[in-house]
Amino acid sequence: MAEEAEAPEGGAIRVLLADDEHLIRGALAALLALEDDLTIVAEAASGTEATAMATAHRPDVAVLDLQMPGADGVRVATTLRESVPGCRTMIVTSHGRPGHLKRALAAGVRGFVPKTASAEQLAEIIRTVHGGNRYVDPQLAADAISAGDSPLSAREAELLELAADGAPVADIATRASLTQGTVRNYLSAAAAKLGAENRHAAVRMARERGWI
Repeated sequence: MAEEAEAPEGGAIRVLLADDEHLIRGALAALLALEDDLTIVAEAASGTEATAMATAHRPDVAVLDLQMPGADGVRVATTLRESVPGCRTMIVTSHGRPGHLKRALAAGVRGFVPKTASAEQLAEIIRTVHGGNRYVDPQLAADAISAGDSPLSAREAELLELAADGAPVADIATRASLTQGTVRNYLSAAAAKLGAENRHAAVRMARERGWI
């Protein structure tokens, strides 16, 4: 669902592209560079690099892959909202989940787009976002509405994410600065809320819904 884009003022729209898949990022940069009103000012292969590049180059729009090493696209968008307030952000992903969309919108992201979009469509969405409007893929929007909100607290979601790589409770407790007993309680509560038999199943279910 898109709102009408406005024409850029004062020259081409300055774009940052962040995607850890080099081939995809390079191809997309080449295609978007063919647009007269778009200029690729920086590219990044990780969330950390995206934040640094945005701070250095001050793009008008940052096109962020959802899943990147260092920090995911939503976390980068959250950081840029404070550090580079003039930069509008949008997420491009092949793993769109309702929870991801809700997190993105809460972080101030103005566009949420599947990677199945063509370069021509993406260019138009960049213009829409730059114009101060919003674009959310209609199917992802419908899925988010039907899925409802996450039942997990922020701490439960955090600990499930720390447990996602199979780390033992002792390691999770150290990383979260909590006691092992407290970690077990949070993980058990999260599993109960999701109707999962253990924390590993809870991690899987939460990931499938985009809640972590």
